[in-house]
Amino acid sequence: MKALTFSSFGDSNVLEYIEIPNPKLKSDEILVEMKAIGLNFADVYRRKGNYHLKGNPPFIAGYEGAGIVVDANNHSEYKIGDRIAFADVPFANAELVAVNINHVLPLPEALSFETAASILLQGLTAHYLATDSHKTAKGETVLIHAVAGGVGQFLTQISKLLGATVIGLTSSAEKAKVALEQGADHVFLYQEDWKSDLFKTISKGVDVVYDSIGSTLTDSFEVTKECGQVVFFGMAGGDPAPVDPRMLMDTSKTLTGGDLWSYLNSKEERIKRATQLFDWIIEGKITLSTPTSFKLSEGKLAHDYLESRKSTGKIILIP
Repeated sequence: MKALTFSSFGDSNVLEYIEIPNPKLKSDEILVEMKAIGLNFADVYRRKGNYHLKGNPPFIAGYEGAGIVVDANNHSEYKIGDRIAFADVPFANAELVAVNINHVLPLPEALSFETAASILLQGLTAHYLATDSHKTAKGETVLIHAVAGGVGQFLTQISKLLGATVIGLTSSAEKAKVALEQGADHVFLYQEDWKSDLFKTISKGVDVVYDSIGSTLTDSFEVTKECGQVVFFGMAGGDPAPVDPRMLMDTSKTLTGGDLWSYLNSKEERIKRATQLFDWIIEGKITLSTPTSFKLSEGKLAHDYLESRKSTGKIILIP
């Protein structure tokens, strides 16, 4: 089979699309022919050597995708041709993936492979952020960094579903338009005096900030109201500055870390969360931007596009 691999850490030039042996199935795995694969910033971190990574060189990144079963491996609950998806299975950037049966998500006929590969990691991330890291309540005001990105778009719509007012931050007027179309109530630009603009909108500050940038963490605390919360779940802009515990004590503010893997901790939990996400989409309560597609063989171009920050919404890879 062909796979998008890397054998050393670095920029996108380390990526290689090469022939490697097919996966050898363990007793608790089925074999899936991939139809669409999600690309995420975590894969960039893995390529750079900054994030957990399984296996040995040549490494295969990717944890999210959708496809059809081609070998049920004597598991009677599956048959060849079944449509499935997954959010947390390693080595996804390949034509064939061995999927642990506890990580299989049955894919409804109403959702395409491309949609499934576009929604799971980012959609499930937004789901736990809004329902676990911070339990969003009706009438709250939330601030979302990178609001036009994949997680940002989902988080905007889920926060609105839960009754919150959404303020977004992004880097261009074009991305601001995308965020407003997704339901954001106000969108400010990073290059402008966004903190002053925010306080003109809500003088006491916001109830919660979702910060996936990292380098903006100090700013996030500045615009959080007393007794408010900052949820830190990414470092797209670099490492955050250290947080002074005295500041947290003096302002009664809370810093919470967030990582999806902490919440996808059982087969039942995976299916429950994914089913709610699928239902919201099928019912039209969440709408999706059309993903940007690259061939799996064009993985370098896809990584470059993701890192350019020109993208809005999801990037997927098609084997």
